[in-house]
Amino acid sequence: QVQLVESGGGLVQAGGSLRLSCAASGRPFSNYYMGWFRQTPGKERAFVARVSWSGGNTQYAFSVKDRFTIARDNAKSTVWMQMIRLRQGDKGVYYCAAVIYCSGDECYRSGTYEYWGQGTQVTVSS
Repeated sequence: QVQLVESGGGLVQAGGSLRLSCAASGRPFSNYYMGWFRQTPGKERAFVARVSWSGGNTQYAFSVKDRFTIARDNAKSTVWMQMIRLRQGDKGVYYCAAVIYCSGDECYRSGTYEYWGQGTQVTVSS
């Protein structure tokens, strides 16, 4: 089992920044690809970003590319996502997720991921 705990959400004005964190425990963190998903009411969880075991390979949703950065520190069993130039469309509950491995399009699907955190709320005001 892998336990994931997100933090860092909050209320921010459009154009502002937030940094989300996800602390992992349980099985070796470096064995897992890590992802971030966003969910809004009435919708399924949508892929935002993911990072490979070492942090050297990343994928982003088109809508956040060049504004969000995902990174990890395996020594601290933590994955982050720096979000800048936030828009109202970025609001939602952000979930951290873990999977042993994924490639290509399968990384975009929430069903690919094995473990999930409880989520952290991001609200963007105009």
